[in-house]
Amino acid sequence: MPNWELKNCCDHDQVAFIVTIGVFTFVILAVSSFFATMFSFCFSLLWRTVLLTPFKLITVFLHETSHALACKLTCGDVEGIQVHANEGGVTQTRGGIYWIILPAGYLGSSFWGMVFILASTNHITTRIAAGCFLLALVVVLFVAKNWLLRGLCVGFIIFIAIIWLLQETTKVHILRYVILFIGVMNSLFSVYDIYDDLISRRVHSSDAEKFAEICPCPCNGVAWGVIWGLISFTFLCGSIYLGLVILS
Repeated sequence: MPNWELKNCCDHDQVAFIVTIGVFTFVILAVSSFFATMFSFCFSLLWRTVLLTPFKLITVFLHETSHALACKLTCGDVEGIQVHANEGGVTQTRGGIYWIILPAGYLGSSFWGMVFILASTNHITTRIAAGCFLLALVVVLFVAKNWLLRGLCVGFIIFIAIIWLLQETTKVHILRYVILFIGVMNSLFSVYDIYDDLISRRVHSSDAEKFAEICPCPCNGVAWGVIWGLISFTFLCGSIYLGLVILS
């Protein structure tokens, strides 16, 4: 029976899970521009280097892929996907249900972050998550509309393939940590992007502002940003709780 009440928490695996998420969270947040004033200048420089840029761009990739998936699930057509070096992205769609497609970017990104975090708790599910991620990269490679996204897809296909090969042929078993890192980063920056794009700066071309225009509810873009942010934060907290349940 699942240990929903987390009795006798926490054993070695649960502690390792929490500590790893904590370390990843510190690294991700400490080097972001938002938290740069709270940490050292060296961390700020790290964020601006190429060390984390591919992982930042992969969060944009999952955001745009979520838009595309929502479009296809509502019988629309995806005409192209772009990811830009400034950490922006565009998904060109035709048809589908617009009020489902618009929130799918932020909420879908949070959901995939939760899935990756939970998948990292088991070696089999880690492989399944890595396989699905590779498949998504291959699919998007053929609908990518700019060379940056194509390069990102090829780069991560090679990266995940190498990590997986090391997992199966050597004692270097770090695939689960790579999947966990992608999950934590995607979850955190989904929440951060919602705050930065929809609440603190209120970008008038944002998904939330567009959603507010077509939604009959008396909410503006900022209100929808808060709602989406709370849902995304719930996904993050839920993934940690469920991960501890799985490991108990």
